[in-house]
Amino acid sequence: MIEYLLKLYKKPRLIIIDLALVNLAVLFSFILRFDEAWMQYFRIDYLLAITVISFFVLYFSALYNKMWQYASMSELYSIFKATIVINIIFVIYIYFFRVSFPRSIIAINLMSDIFLLGGMRFGLRLLKDYLNRNQTHKSQSRVLIIGAGDAAEMIIREMQKHPEIGKRIVGLVDDDPAKQSLEIHGNRVLGKTSKIPQLIEEYDVDEVIIAIPSADGKTIKRFYELSNKKEVKVEIVPGVYEILKGDVSLNQIREVKVEDLLRRDQVDLITDEISDYLQDKTVLVSGGGGSIGSELCRQVAKFNPKKIIIFDINENTTYFLERDLRDKYPNLDLVSIIGSIRDKNKLQKVFGDHSPDVIFHAAAHKHVPLMETSPEEAIKNNILGTRNLAETAAEFKINRFVLISTDKAVNPTNVMGASKRAAEMVVQTINKKSETKFMAVRFGNVLGSQGSVIPLFKKQIADGGPLTVTHKDITRYFMTIPEASQLVIQAGALGMGGEVFVLDMGEPVKIMELAEDLISLSGLTPYEDIDIEVIGLRPGEKLYEELLCDTEDNLPTEHERIFINNLEAVDQEFLNKHLERLAKLAEKSSGSEIVAALVDLVETYQPRRDNVKKIDFKKGKKSS
Repeated sequence: MIEYLLKLYKKPRLIIIDLALVNLAVLFSFILRFDEAWMQYFRIDYLLAITVISFFVLYFSALYNKMWQYASMSELYSIFKATIVINIIFVIYIYFFRVSFPRSIIAINLMSDIFLLGGMRFGLRLLKDYLNRNQTHKSQSRVLIIGAGDAAEMIIREMQKHPEIGKRIVGLVDDDPAKQSLEIHGNRVLGKTSKIPQLIEEYDVDEVIIAIPSADGKTIKRFYELSNKKEVKVEIVPGVYEILKGDVSLNQIREVKVEDLLRRDQVDLITDEISDYLQDKTVLVSGGGGSIGSELCRQVAKFNPKKIIIFDINENTTYFLERDLRDKYPNLDLVSIIGSIRDKNKLQKVFGDHSPDVIFHAAAHKHVPLMETSPEEAIKNNILGTRNLAETAAEFKINRFVLISTDKAVNPTNVMGASKRAAEMVVQTINKKSETKFMAVRFGNVLGSQGSVIPLFKKQIADGGPLTVTHKDITRYFMTIPEASQLVIQAGALGMGGEVFVLDMGEPVKIMELAEDLISLSGLTPYEDIDIEVIGLRPGEKLYEELLCDTEDNLPTEHERIFINNLEAVDQEFLNKHLERLAKLAEKSSGSEIVAALVDLVETYQPRRDNVKKIDFKKGKKSS
């Protein structure tokens, strides 16, 4: 039956049907105007004239370029235009050929044409939709949508267009009192989100879709917990970071990820300021193949730079990033260079060949336990490598240099954190004597980065468990990779030179709860299907990460998510003396002596300290 209806949408058949309907409209117009006496005023040549006129107008109109099985208001507008043209030409025919014709019929005929031509098409569409629904009804998955806004409307419209996907919407839930009992495309708001468990039982729901792209992590977690019943699939419309154009399609809907449970508000960038220092500029990203570096490259590419230079020691990640960027930005001037920031000669050649304007320095060793056992590598890469890159930038009078730092540089208890604090000292000190604007940006852990906790947990779940947590009370600050990268780029626009920026990391997350959430999201039950094992803190690891030292305060900037730390630059002679000492010790791979030298350089460094006080980010004060 459906195939037969689709055949009616072919142009020759539709023209024949339309000509019959136009003639029928003329007859209806006379009957409506003159009732039983209509034959006294009607002449057969009226039909002949309207047929000839309608044929030429309809044939050369755009009506038959439409796919009428998807008829909507725009198609109705096309019918309206065509019928107006037909009736105008008919009036001209009457006037020039002085045909006796009741003038009042024209207005009635126009409305009859619209009603019959449009009604036929929309009627066929409704019949097709009805038959489709009936054919797939038995195999359809019953869907409950959370949210009754724009995203939900787009999902409903897409599902109605594509009944072949086998999903039937049973209703929506929304906490807005004004939306209760209202409908979107025939689907009613059944209540508030507190009724989700009841509605799942009542309507035998198979699938729940969270259709609120702007929802924060706590809200999504609540929805997930309300919906996470046996045999019920919970999916989500991606957040604003993932929806680049602001629209939603069915293929974007995916299962809830742990990143969604930690989602925060969208970063609102001051784009004019960013464009001023990135547009038509050559941007070099050290460590460009890494998690943060690669996302910085993607974000920078949006601001129409003159050139992006990916500088990294890892050829594999660099290769795949280059392919991705070339696919997305075919006109981008992109240069990939394999090299190390330890090699100053290589850096000087790169700067001489490409004359970068802006540097984002993301190259670093970051794994705390590994740097505890190989501290000399942290010195060579994180400190001396940063000095090589910063001195080269100053030598070539680069415009801006942004160091990617970490919250582990605050009261460091490990070599990695101490080395990053020393790197901050390097760029602050060089800033005092350079035309280049040097700055650093501190933030915490990024979700899903290479070697981070979430990929580790996912692998442990895939292996059947257990998940390993170092302490039941351990907490960490988390950001998504796009969020961190966007704020780094924004900080680069705000810096005047010498600043250490601190990003608003939100609330700390308990790693134990993160492990439990990840097990639940995998469709398993914590401590039943997958166990969680506490293995003890690793060497140099803190129980709580900090965002400020005892002597530090935060100063606000014009961006609400970015603050300036009031750290003073250290004395140049003092720094140089300690760096030379560290360089000599690193060549000897003298672990204990390196730690002692770092303690002398970074006065807040306290190796293997177990108890660290928590700090209120907004106030910059200690709390017990």
